[in-house]
Amino acid sequence: MSQPKDTTIALSVRLKPSDSSAHPRAVNYTSVGISQGMAYLDFGFIEPAVLAAIAKNAKDGQAAPKGLDGHLVSRVAMDISALARLHQQIQQVLTGVRAAKPGKS
Repeated sequence: MSQPKDTTIALSVRLKPSDSSAHPRAVNYTSVGISQGMAYLDFGFIEPAVLAAIAKNAKDGQAAPKGLDGHLVSRVAMDISALARLHQQIQQVLTGVRAAKPGKS
């Protein structure tokens, strides 16, 4: 008996916004955690002024804070195979961006 092979096919998918996703949210912090076979992607926002102040203090030789508060914008849970597909898509996007801007990384 032969094992079915996983195949990938390209489809055009259009996602329609719901009330909570109709407007894009700004994020400048991401975190990925794995638990019980699921990946949890947290997208957050930290005030840029706070980040700039921390960078300035570090440059001036002051100690960095032990913690930092930000706002959780969204948490996305997905299985590991979806995370792998997301990784492939991100690599493709970044490769395209690098190719479009020669001399910049």
